[in-house]
Amino acid sequence: MTPEQFVAGLPKAELHMHIEGSIDPELFLRLARRNGVDIRWQTEEELRAAYRFTDLQDFLNLYYDGCRVLVQPQDFHDVTRDYLRRAHADRVLHAEMFLGVQGHTSRAVPLAVVMEGVLGAMEAAQAEDGISSGLIVVVQRHRSEDEALALLDDLRPWYDQLLGFGLGGAEVGNPPSKFAGFFRRCRERGFKVVAHAGEEGPAAYVREAVELLQVQRLDHGNACLDDPALVAQLAQQRIPLTVCPLSNLKLQLVPSMAAHPLRRLMDAGLCVTVNSDDPSYFGGYVNDNYLACQQALGLGRDDMVSLARNSFEAAFITPLQRSAALRAIDAWVAHGAEQAPA
Repeated sequence: MTPEQFVAGLPKAELHMHIEGSIDPELFLRLARRNGVDIRWQTEEELRAAYRFTDLQDFLNLYYDGCRVLVQPQDFHDVTRDYLRRAHADRVLHAEMFLGVQGHTSRAVPLAVVMEGVLGAMEAAQAEDGISSGLIVVVQRHRSEDEALALLDDLRPWYDQLLGFGLGGAEVGNPPSKFAGFFRRCRERGFKVVAHAGEEGPAAYVREAVELLQVQRLDHGNACLDDPALVAQLAQQRIPLTVCPLSNLKLQLVPSMAAHPLRRLMDAGLCVTVNSDDPSYFGGYVNDNYLACQQALGLGRDDMVSLARNSFEAAFITPLQRSAALRAIDAWVAHGAEQAPA
């Protein structure tokens, strides 16, 4: 069995993926036509050519511009359903997705329109493909904490359908401490909490996310390696990192995949997971990320199995779901051993 075949059949969870970042060029153009949205690109080739980013802000400028094609409930449904269908093909058993609601309500798209479309697609994916999913609403860190608190109240009708809340957007100059009150309120209301930290920002932002926001999972977290005491703390508390290798490469946060810190994070004893972040923009879904790491960092089969097992350890799922997923991994590993040459 080749590495490609092994990864293709390896059960996994994906825990760091932005719904708006999964609009592939064909769907992007179709939604623009459907809604009469004037865009700068006429062909898929032109659009793909724009996916060359110099840093996180350069990407976010295009990302927020792209959100304009999402207008109707069906648009949000189509994007979410397309991603979950693609994830199912990569043998993702469970996906936890980020939704940047403020990027839509600020365009006068009603909150109910966004939620109806996304939640309906999640239900359809569970019924049609058997893939479970959870929704994490991400507040944008360049906005104010008061805006985040208002959104938390506005989302009350959907509380029972939300997994949790996160923090995303341009990191530099917007430390996690800016949202300490918001995260406290989220925890008080029983939600899971996560935060993007240590992508472009320093290790100090990772520490703030852990100690001030009391997150249960770190999104990215790469910069923790600059603080050995913090690395030891993360390992001891078993706080997972949702690492996005191809994203880091495309945003020029690492010069090459061979220089990516994934291996060092794993060797430090951290609970590391591999994810796609914004797969359409960064040129790879979750299996592409696994394989890019395998090829560039020399990961063995045991390493890939460890990453997959970590993904279910880090997922916000029931013990029953977790044990079933781990059994599925064990079954696939046993199948792979049967396929090995004598």
